[in-house]
Amino acid sequence: MSNKLSLPSEHVLGISITALSFDDQMQAILTCAKRAESRTVCVANVHMLVEAHSDLDFAKVLDNADVITPDGMPLVWMMRQRGLHTQDRVAGLDIILAMCKLAQLHNVSVFFVGSQTEILQRMRTRLDKEFPNLKIAGMEPLPFRPMTLDEDEAIIKQINESGAGLVFVSLGCPKQERWMDQHKGKIQAVMIGLGGAFPVYAGLKKRAPAWIRNIGLEWLYRLGQEPRRLARRYWGTNIAFLWMLIKQSLKYNSSPGVCRE
Repeated sequence: MSNKLSLPSEHVLGISITALSFDDQMQAILTCAKRAESRTVCVANVHMLVEAHSDLDFAKVLDNADVITPDGMPLVWMMRQRGLHTQDRVAGLDIILAMCKLAQLHNVSVFFVGSQTEILQRMRTRLDKEFPNLKIAGMEPLPFRPMTLDEDEAIIKQINESGAGLVFVSLGCPKQERWMDQHKGKIQAVMIGLGGAFPVYAGLKKRAPAWIRNIGLEWLYRLGQEPRRLARRYWGTNIAFLWMLIKQSLKYNSSPGVCRE
């Protein structure tokens, strides 16, 4: 097995975003999960790209990922403007729903890591209703503090011995991406960083209506739900993203040609 999965991609603000339809990305993940391959999947939005732009080590983490899905609509629009006219948005909550459906059809067990016990319990209740044949290999919240070496080895052993082909990870960006990268080659399953999708699936937070998501204002909807926590982050992130976008657009428009991977 090569170190990194080879899939079509498009460079967006210095990061290679996987340039496949939603269904094709899910099938690629499923294929690796059925083979118990150690892979990492990052679900990219504006915040993640801004983090990578200001943190070289984090950018390397993303560069090592096997799949980076275009979650944020600005990323999707940029890819469409460059000729990928049918590029889908590949968002965290949609990934959970699609992969759980595929997992139960193909007898692939799943493991949930991170978040909180209450959220995981609520998720299990909904999963049992929506995917009655889904094999849930385990659900483990991780401590907010750094894990000891023994604790880390224990969770690796637990996941591998469970036989899970898919590991859904919810530790928040960029912590979950770093965690997956550190465990690539150790955990024999496809790890998918899903951040805020867990509490939404658990019913503790509401997802924006489809029309708001489609016009790229889901961040504003989330801001309305959690203004204190998100206001400063969104303000700084959005300004940084717009500046990065302007610089890349000028560079892109002045280039004689564009080379895709």
